[in-house]
Amino acid sequence: MIKKNTWVKIKKTILKPEERTGNIPEETKKVPLLMWVKGYLLENANIGDEVEINTLTGRKETGKLLEANPAYMHTYGKFVPEILDIDRLLKDTLFGGETNE
Repeated sequence: MIKKNTWVKIKKTILKPEERTGNIPEETKKVPLLMWVKGYLLENANIGDEVEINTLTGRKETGKLLEANPAYMHTYGKFVPEILDIDRLLKDTLFGGETNE
């Protein structure tokens, strides 16, 4: 049981696949448009329950309860070797190479 006023994350369906516009790729049309929101739980609930939360901006949202006390996770993706080539090219072009940093 997750207690009222706990910081939580919910998932909400914004558009069902059949409600999506025709001006998007076919793969995208086949899936719902989803939103994940964090806020304070307004009533005691269990993971998977449909709940209402109050966000930091004071907005009330409803959705499926996913997690209590979610952490902020940031990533810039996996390593891309081409970025090293771009770095070297830019240094050569802008500064005359790595020795002139």
